Amino acid sequence: MVQALTKPFTLAEFLELPETKPASEYINGQIIQKPMPQGKHSKLQGKLVTVINNIVEASQIALALPELRCTFGGRSIVPDIAIFTWHRIPLDEEGDIANVFAAHPDWTIKILSPDQSYTKVTNNILHCLNGGCEMGWLLDPAEKSAIAFPVGQQPIFLSEADLVMLTPGFMGDFKLTVGELFGWLKPGIV
Repeated sequence: MVQALTKPFTLAEFLELPETKPASEYINGQIIQKPMPQGKHSKLQGKLVTVINNIVEASQIALALPELRCTFGGRSIVPDIAIFTWHRIPLDEEGDIANVFAAHPDWTIKILSPDQSYTKVTNNILHCLNGGCEMGWLLDPAEKSAIAFPVGQQPIFLSEADLVMLTPGFMGDFKLTVGELFGWLKPGIV
């Protein structure tokens, strides 16, 4: 049987499609659905959003948002956590947070899911950095390791429990070790 070739979607056409669960991303002309988050992913994502927002939201420094669609540089991606500095948060005509974020995050965090490609995830982090993002994190719960991607520098691999995670400058003197980060995977650890 011969299949008819269909015209690839443009970014504008992709953005008109209904949202999927889990979210789909538009990368290099392709629509790629993210994997369904599992327990470790969800725990780290929820805890990081809470911890980051406890540090930066009240003082209006930044805002961490889970699963936020960010459309910029010809792509539409959905980082596990997108952190925007306060002055870059898009607002609607009423002064509320906007629904559409047509901009790169200032810090992007990706939590690797089982069977997810390191290279595809790294590609999205690099896209964010090339678009103006200050920092990227790739967290691997299975290996209890992380790669920090500071803009303009070599990535830094972190796997020893006492190593301090690199954070963007707007986080001030916030310190989080690899051990503390992955310690959150144990129930009851705060």
